Amino acid sequence: MTPQVVIIGAGFAGYNAARVLTRKHARQVDVTIVNPTDFMLYQPLLPDVAAGIVNPRHVALSLAAAFPQVRLLPGIATGVDAGDRVVRYADTEGRPRRVRYDRLIITVGAVNRVLPIEGSTVHSHGLKGIPEALYLRDHIIRQVELAAVAESDEERRARLTFVVVGAGYTGTETAAVCQLFTRSLLRRYPGLEARWILVQYADHLLPELRPYLQKTAERTLGKRGVEVRLNTSVAREDADGVLLTDGEYVATRTVVWTTGVRPDPVVESFGLPAVRGRIQTDEYLAVTGHPEIYAAGDVAAVPDLVNPGEITPMTGQHAERQGAAAGRNVAASLGLRAARAYKHHPLGFLVDLGGWKAAADPLGIPLSGVIAKAITRGYHLYSMPGNRVRVAVDWALDALLPRQTVQLGLVSADAVPLDSADPEISRRIV
Repeated sequence: MTPQVVIIGAGFAGYNAARVLTRKHARQVDVTIVNPTDFMLYQPLLPDVAAGIVNPRHVALSLAAAFPQVRLLPGIATGVDAGDRVVRYADTEGRPRRVRYDRLIITVGAVNRVLPIEGSTVHSHGLKGIPEALYLRDHIIRQVELAAVAESDEERRARLTFVVVGAGYTGTETAAVCQLFTRSLLRRYPGLEARWILVQYADHLLPELRPYLQKTAERTLGKRGVEVRLNTSVAREDADGVLLTDGEYVATRTVVWTTGVRPDPVVESFGLPAVRGRIQTDEYLAVTGHPEIYAAGDVAAVPDLVNPGEITPMTGQHAERQGAAAGRNVAASLGLRAARAYKHHPLGFLVDLGGWKAAADPLGIPLSGVIAKAITRGYHLYSMPGNRVRVAVDWALDALLPRQTVQLGLVSADAVPLDSADPEISRRIV
C-alpha cells in the first residue's frame, strides 16, 4: 500500500516539503495537505500589498496549480492522535474531519505575538495575511481622505499620524513603503503632512541583523522624516491614541503591531514534546519520541548545528529550507533516499526600504541604494515558487504609473483581530 504523508500547513515549510515529495517521489508516496486556504502566501511582500504596489492575488500561490497530484483538505487542524496516526481537523464549514497518516509533517507556522498591553488587541492590527494588508491599505487611504475634511486641527493631526510598533523586518518595511504611500496620497491635498512613528523597544532597528543594515535603515527612514523611537514601547492604547513608555501620548487612529510572532498555539493540543511553545525535534526534524512525525518552520524547535546549544530562529529562510529537509527525511524514513541533518548557514540578509532604497549584505558584502534594491527584488523573485512575472510586472507598473488610491472596502476591522489565536477578540472589536 502506498505510504500516506500528511502535511499540516502550507506556508514556506509545508509548501517546500510538498514540493520535494511530489517532484522526487510522486509515484512512491501519496501526499495530503491540510490547510485553511487553497494557496501558499508569500508573506515578505505583504508590505508591498498594503502600500498598493503588488496585487494581493500575486502573493497567493495556488496549491492546486503547483501540486495537481496532491489531495488538498481545506480546514484547520485541531488535534493529532499519535497512537492511531490520525489528524483531526475542522473543514471550512466547521465540520469535524479525520485523516490517517503513515508520516506526518507539522508546519502550522506562527501567529501574531501579542504583548499584555492595555487596549492593544482592541485598537491595533497586525500584518500577517492578505486581509490585514488589504485592511491597512484601505485604512490609510480613509484616514487621509477624512483628514482632508476634518473640522479641527486635532482630528486632522490624529488621522495623519501613523504608528508602527516593532522594528523587525515587517515593521521596518511597512513603515518605509507605507510612508511613501501616504506621501503620494497627500499630493492631492496641498498643505497636509503625514507623521510616521516607528517604535522599537531595542537599541536599534532590525536587532537581528548586522549593524550596517541597521544603520542604513535608520538613516534612510530618518531622511524621509519617519520618527524612530528607540528604547521605547507602548504603555497603553485606547481609541484616541497610544501612550508611549517615554511619557508621550500620541493621538492617532492607526497602530500597526509588528512585534513578532509566536508558534501557533494549536500545537499545545497535539500533545507532543515542546520547547518554548515549539515542537521539539532532532537534527533530522523528527519529533522527539515520535519518529513518524516531523516538524519544520516557525512551529519547530530544531537544533541549530551552526550555533550549538541553540534552536534555529523563526525566519522565512529557515522555514523554507527546513520544509525541504523534512520532505527529504520523510522520504528517507520510507527507504527512498538517505537522511540528512538540517544545517543552514545564512547567505546574507536584506530589507526593502521603499522607493529605490534597500539594504543588503549578500555573502557578507554590505550594499545599499539601487544595487541593494535590485538584489532584494531579485531574491524575492528567486524565492517565490510562482507568480514571478506577475509580481515583476506589478513593480514595473508602479515605477511607471501613478498608484491607484481607492478604497475597496473588502475587509472590515473585526475581520482582522490582532490576536488571531483568540476568536473572542474579533467579536469585541468595533
